[in-house]
Amino acid sequence: MKRRGESAKRIRLTVQILFFVVVASTTVVHALGEMGISVPVLAGASLHAICPFGGVVTLYRLITEGAYVQKIHESAVWLLGIVMISTVLVGPAFCGWVCPFGSFQEWIGTIGKRLFKRRYNRFVPPRLDRVLRYLRYVVLIWVVVMTATTATLIFSAYDPYYALFNFYTGEVAVTGYVSLGLVMVLSLFVERPFCKYACPYGALLGTANLFRIFRLRRNASTCIDCKACDTSCPMNIRVSTVSVVRDHQCNVCLKCTSEQSCPIPHTVELNSTRLEDVATREARQ
Repeated sequence: MKRRGESAKRIRLTVQILFFVVVASTTVVHALGEMGISVPVLAGASLHAICPFGGVVTLYRLITEGAYVQKIHESAVWLLGIVMISTVLVGPAFCGWVCPFGSFQEWIGTIGKRLFKRRYNRFVPPRLDRVLRYLRYVVLIWVVVMTATTATLIFSAYDPYYALFNFYTGEVAVTGYVSLGLVMVLSLFVERPFCKYACPYGALLGTANLFRIFRLRRNASTCIDCKACDTSCPMNIRVSTVSVVRDHQCNVCLKCTSEQSCPIPHTVELNSTRLEDVATREARQ
């Protein structure tokens, strides 16, 4: 089981690196194209064209006027559809496996873990943390409403994700650099701070945890209450207290599962059936 857990970690890291490289390469090629330097690979693509959140902010104008918000490409709408289908199936796996900015925060967090050990990701008081987590829904509403009324990408001036991949182009607003710097500093103390407290796309995808088909389930009959699942969760979800993880912050990183953290097989798993049923079938065999 431990070997399978290590394999799952390597696969996830490989996927994260792959998408980070693809997005970084796309923005570099686009910047070179703006300078008149043609690169055949990924030519014509931009960060806005490959970001599914662009599909969210342009939906209102697309439906009402049949046009896209400034800089948004048709591909963003298609990507939105693909991500939403996968989210209904397994939840916000895009956040935990694909999003390069989420990965970037996670990688900076490894420094924080070495500096603060067990204190890392425990600095924010639980009561305050529970309130702050809903700020990203405020951001989501603000971004969607402002983009719909102005027909411009209002959030790009504050978006640390945009600033990270365009910091060398001169197209980033001062507020974008400030937000990126703030997220980088906070990532030394809190795991994925932007994802937890401010990401509008994560807020939207997080709602799928209420009804997704394949869910993270905990088998209470085999749980030994060791809290390993709680300790391993980067989003500070108390997995040990629920039978099904429906928390809007879950990003399906699978760190809490029996393959990676839980010491008891088939106790915490991503499954479309009840874990009790799995245990019953195994007992009969």
